[in-house]
Amino acid sequence: MAEGNGAAATLITGSDFLMPPFTYTALPSKVTFGAGALGQLGAEISALGCRRALLLSTPEQAGTVEALRDTLGDLAVGVFTGAVMHTPVDVTAAAVRVATDLDADCLVSLGGGSTIGLGKAIALRTDLPQIAIPTTYAGSEATPILGQTENGVKTTQRTLKVLPEVILYDVDLTLTLPTAMTVTSAMNAMAHAAEGLYARDGNPVIAMIAEDGLRALARALPAIIAEPTDRDARSDALYGAWACGTTLGVVGMSLHHKLCHVLGGAFDLPHAETHTVVLPHAMAYNAAAAPQAMDRIARAIGAADAANGLFDLARSLNAPVSLASLGMPADGIDRAIELVLSAPYWNPEPLEETRLRRLLENAYSGARPELPA
Repeated sequence: MAEGNGAAATLITGSDFLMPPFTYTALPSKVTFGAGALGQLGAEISALGCRRALLLSTPEQAGTVEALRDTLGDLAVGVFTGAVMHTPVDVTAAAVRVATDLDADCLVSLGGGSTIGLGKAIALRTDLPQIAIPTTYAGSEATPILGQTENGVKTTQRTLKVLPEVILYDVDLTLTLPTAMTVTSAMNAMAHAAEGLYARDGNPVIAMIAEDGLRALARALPAIIAEPTDRDARSDALYGAWACGTTLGVVGMSLHHKLCHVLGGAFDLPHAETHTVVLPHAMAYNAAAAPQAMDRIARAIGAADAANGLFDLARSLNAPVSLASLGMPADGIDRAIELVLSAPYWNPEPLEETRLRRLLENAYSGARPELPA
């Protein structure tokens, strides 16, 4: 079956319906969701049996994390504000040295995927427990997946060692997220759910979560663009990010994520924006092999078909739709194809060089995705 357990993810009625066998493993994280959740941070540090938290952020959020350190008092032993995109291993090594020198006993990651990725990378090397406080919608905090970059190559691994023990979702922290970043981080999250709907190890539980996450984000984004401080819409988006991240945390990745990992690692393209551009084209590539998944995606976002619906959603929200606009070199397509085919992820549709080239050419130029004839 090309879609793994995709058939089980479609609601079927009738006496002759038989649920196919499946496996679902829930991830062992504590999730606290709600306005003001950040106020529980001190209690969560203590509940982990910790007393010396190292706080992490990007340089852009250094002021926010320094203020958080002040509120924690003696529970915070220091800060590291050097998190950057794609989690370079040299940055992780520097952060590990800081954690060791300060004798930190836990990590608090406040920010988006760059900061949360750094926390995961430190945890992999030190076994320190983590508390993740996301301020964007990427969903990385809900996954046991770590992506790291070294020498222009981004690799990923899946291990519970990098799964945060606690996630605090506080809508108040997202109210000032710029609308451009709101859209691309949300589209990044939607990619997790979209691929989860045709994953080889999919199951009906995660399919329901994935579709609901897509629906929540598709509903929230236009409202946020109209009024960036709309708390109800921001809450919807944060819930959608959790649902989409949870999807990625339970099932495997396919062509879309492989392409984005290759493009980000090889050309240092911005992570969320790359996901936004590639997503409609990856869905078009897999449309014939995963029709039930495409139907669910289209239904969730209110479109006639998944690929064009996602493309139109991105354009309507003024999101980027071309890799060229992100800084990818025109001669980078050959290198990207080489890297994708040298270590491919499982995909419901066979990977063919000619079709991959056409996909990347369309994504590079910003053309509409091509559905199979």
